[in-house]
Amino acid sequence: MGKTRKRFSREFMAKVAFEALKSDRTMAELSSEFGVHVTQIAKWKQELADGIPGIFTRKSDPEERSKDKLIEDLYKRIGQIEMENNWLKKKLPF
Repeated sequence: MGKTRKRFSREFMAKVAFEALKSDRTMAELSSEFGVHVTQIAKWKQELADGIPGIFTRKSDPEERSKDKLIEDLYKRIGQIEMENNWLKKKLPF
């Protein structure tokens, strides 16, 4: 039977990625310290670097709220159309 895959917590992944982003130690040093493969550390580091700009986005951005409202309205409309469609399928003979 094969080996089970290791699962890491978000906190651990963030810690390792942050250490890699600081660049005060080599990837090989980080790998031996944390027991994670170098390519996995590089992947986490890239994900952290890509996600940093998202931290500073505002939740109360008017454009974001208008998008959320539009999506909510569209889902309501889809639900209404599905109900009408089902009703018509039952009532009309085909």
